[in-house]
Amino acid sequence: MRKLRVFESISVDGYFTDATGDMSWAHAGREDGEFGDWVSANASSGAELLFGRKTYQMMEAFWPTPMAAHQMPRVAEGMNACRKYVASRTIEPMWNNSQLLKGDLVEEVHRLKSQTGAGITLLGSGSVATQLGEAGLVDEYQFVIIPLALGVGRTVFSAGRKLRLVEQRAFRCGNVVVTYAV
Repeated sequence: MRKLRVFESISVDGYFTDATGDMSWAHAGREDGEFGDWVSANASSGAELLFGRKTYQMMEAFWPTPMAAHQMPRVAEGMNACRKYVASRTIEPMWNNSQLLKGDLVEEVHRLKSQTGAGITLLGSGSVATQLGEAGLVDEYQFVIIPLALGVGRTVFSAGRKLRLVEQRAFRCGNVVVTYAV
């Protein structure tokens, strides 16, 4: 069975959005070439991607553009080339290699995990992450912890959960990447 990894940028107090739903704070940090290289390598990992509607629409609006290719060529190449799945009832995905998941989210993701192939990474998409975590379908959580406390916001967890540290890495910009297994 393929692994499902949730990838989320979070504040030090564990929120992926602030109280108003804004996520721009997660990308407003200092420049760090080492972190940029890590992001590029992570985007080129060969994993298939899963998105909720809101995250998909943000990604679709940026990564296929010349601006993305100029600003982050390796990430743009990886994002545009990989297979992408979209959990939505309201849009029809137009980005290349994108497929709409039809039917029940939990059933569809269970079906995807049971197929052979690369691992699946859920990018952002906090409410989808929460649903899949509740259903026991998440194998790993990878968090980029941004050195900022929001005080209030939304978390991907709806209940307590014990996790096991698999990997950790700190960057000069203050970001820390941690990977936990369920």
